[in-house]
Amino acid sequence: MLETYPINIWINEERFEKLKAANLADMAVDRLGGMKVIQVQCTEEQKDKILKHFPMAKFDTATTKSIELLPREVKDKIFDIAIKLKSIGPDVIDEFFKSLD
Repeated sequence: MLETYPINIWINEERFEKLKAANLADMAVDRLGGMKVIQVQCTEEQKDKILKHFPMAKFDTATTKSIELLPREVKDKIFDIAIKLKSIGPDVIDEFFKSLD
């Protein structure tokens, strides 16, 4: 199986309602005292492209193996695409890059 790397997106009540409507609510994971996140998955190639395109972003090699410090508007756009596609897989990131062109 292809290794993937998550982008963690925090979920508030409004976003959780959108996840439920897209049948993705079961993809939300509990973190930090009941707060939830979804983890949109990236391939290694997508991870490298994100880190190159957004130099402020970092890849946490020590603990979570996740992409961190993306701007809020980037995470908002990724979340919206995940809802549209009803997916948290690498197809979301493919669509995100198409939206940048």
